[in-house]
Amino acid sequence: MAKKGDRIQVILECTEHKNSGVPGTSRYITTKNRKNTTGRLEMKKYNPILRKYTIHKEIK
Repeated sequence: MAKKGDRIQVILECTEHKNSGVPGTSRYITTKNRKNTTGRLEMKKYNPILRKYTIHKEIK
């Protein structure tokens, strides 16, 4: 049985949305392996408010 302590839950937030001035936020929740990915996670995800794919970075 695998250990459960390596994966943690992270929140991804859109970087372009903050600078656009449009109200609201685009956030996604995902998990990452703490041992393999030590840095902050960065993914291209869909932003429904801006209606396009943007870069979402890990916060907190």
